[in-house]
Amino acid sequence: DTGGSAIRSVCGLQGLDVVVVFPRGRITSIQERQMTTSLEDNVHVFAADGSSDDIDVPLRRLFADQDLVKRHGLMSLNSVNWVRILVQLAHFLYAYLQLSGIEQVKGHVLPSLEVVVPTGGAGNIAAGCILKQMGVPLRLVAMVNRNDTVHRAVESGDFSMADSVKKTLASAIDIQDPYNMERVFWLLSGGDSALVKRLMEEFQDSHRTVLPGALHKKLSSVLSAGSVTDEGIVETMQKCWQDSRYLLCPHTAVAVWHHYHCPLRPGESRCCIATASPVKFQEAVHRAGLTLELPEGMQRLKKMRTRCAKLEEGMDWESQLRERIEHIRSVRERGELYYSA
Repeated sequence: DTGGSAIRSVCGLQGLDVVVVFPRGRITSIQERQMTTSLEDNVHVFAADGSSDDIDVPLRRLFADQDLVKRHGLMSLNSVNWVRILVQLAHFLYAYLQLSGIEQVKGHVLPSLEVVVPTGGAGNIAAGCILKQMGVPLRLVAMVNRNDTVHRAVESGDFSMADSVKKTLASAIDIQDPYNMERVFWLLSGGDSALVKRLMEEFQDSHRTVLPGALHKKLSSVLSAGSVTDEGIVETMQKCWQDSRYLLCPHTAVAVWHHYHCPLRPGESRCCIATASPVKFQEAVHRAGLTLELPEGMQRLKKMRTRCAKLEEGMDWESQLRERIEHIRSVRERGELYYSA
């Protein structure tokens, strides 16, 4: 979803090129075509033979090259970029003001609001943790699919990856490396950079680390967490439609599953973060025995021309992307189009 949104926000603009990399075969055909049918000269789409976690590896290396970043004015549009976290702070605050019942409060004790967040890279939940540290009384719940790194970290302090990323109906959160947890750990450790650096280096090197007792205690006091199977996603989509005639996307269903299985106590309020349109996830909709007609614009995607470069298994993805960035720069400096008409 970030890729398609990024493309739509900048396509056709002069002075700005967007490079999008998506995991081939791990997103829906509609999501893929929303990117690959963008033929504007400043749009460069790559399909990688791997998971989102695999894609993150070369991107981290590129952004670690400060000379490259400064020379080409590189920036990221996913939650690697701190600005995206700042924007998400506003989402949580708006939800709190709308749903907590604060306007009815008399006195100085603020009401709390539980916010349930479908969690992959943990950017959204990091924003919630920051706002909580700022004094907004949120009860945060991080819900994941079968890629349950965050769930295990919260429950037991086991911050580790499985052997491989599991494909689920909630594909956008099929992530074993929730990189924004580094920000959460730093925040909750009181800014202990040395500790967080050691933990994250161990996690990246061995794919496993155990949180120190004090940090785990703090984490589990700020967050609760849960994990949902594909069967749970389907059942939640069915129940929400039957009860409320509201069609959930599979990622939103990961959060709403918690709502159905963990009833609120009297006087409590809850908000489940909804993340995407179900239109893009036809397989999940059909698995739930539901139907949804594609809007005309999405039907047209099937007939449109596509353009996409491949990052195949065994290729040096970092070099391929670096070369593309350098080539874009040289073409722009000559005042030429990148793609021939």
